[in-house]
Amino acid sequence: MADETLDASGLNCPLPILKTKKALAQMDAGKVLEVISTDAGSVKDIEAFCNQTGNKLISNAENAGKYLFTIEKV
Repeated sequence: MADETLDASGLNCPLPILKTKKALAQMDAGKVLEVISTDAGSVKDIEAFCNQTGNKLISNAENAGKYLFTIEKV
């Protein structure tokens, strides 16, 4: 269960990742952010972002053209 949800639908690269970064910066460690995006490029971007920052990508899925990510802030 996510503590917060970021809906980045309709935004193109790099906005989904920038908004994800900003949202996580305002959260406490251990909190979970759900990100919704319609940009297919966000799949690789969010995975790379989590690898670089150490945040935990709990899950990612695609459903009807929407990409759903669950990220735990570390």
